[in-house]
Amino acid sequence: MRQIFLDTETTGLSADNGDRIIELGCIEMVGRRLSGRTLHHYLNPERRNHEDAVKVHGLTDEFLADKPLFAQVVDEFLAFVAGAELIAHNAAFDVGFLDMELRRLGRGRLADHVAGVTDTLLMAREIYPGKANSLDALCKRLEVDNTHRTMHGALLDAGLLAEVYIRLTRGQDALVIDVGETADTLAAATPIDFSAYVLPVWTASDDEAAAHERVLAEIDKASGGKTRWRIAEAVA
Repeated sequence: MRQIFLDTETTGLSADNGDRIIELGCIEMVGRRLSGRTLHHYLNPERRNHEDAVKVHGLTDEFLADKPLFAQVVDEFLAFVAGAELIAHNAAFDVGFLDMELRRLGRGRLADHVAGVTDTLLMAREIYPGKANSLDALCKRLEVDNTHRTMHGALLDAGLLAEVYIRLTRGQDALVIDVGETADTLAAATPIDFSAYVLPVWTASDDEAAAHERVLAEIDKASGGKTRWRIAEAVA
């Protein structure tokens, strides 16, 4: 299983309004282990940064002026992510910007080049509903060290995301089953004669039975006599 953890930094928040990617960071993981392969580029966006964006990532127009255009690194990027599962935090944002860059170059959409996209923000919201699920919040909750993160950076954030993802999906490997191996094991197993075992049967005490009846009576009253337990008993 090949996965690419991806993050971008941009001139602003709206790809539709002309904002562009200024930093691209990718980290490869194979079989839930970091492979050591990374892809990282600062990019000349051919436009000015928004002041608020610079406060987040610290990448000034002067710094980016001599950096390559996205068109100059697109082949390297697409080769790096080809056929992999792409994982990003708030993936709709990154994918939206990448789709716009690819569209400008007539290279289709990101979905045309990868096996799929996983959004760890949506994953985190399902696991921790109602809680803060920013990358910083998840690092704190999952004990991922991000003390060196003073500003946003694409490659740095992709690395933190990889660690967060491993912790979010901890124990997932136990669900992976080798069908052939399992079938061989079952075939070789010795049948067990359960008739040799006497299983204890525990019945409710009089007090427990009375308490149960009181609960059913309250449910009957609240539901207008539609208690499922009573209906099931009547059918039986």
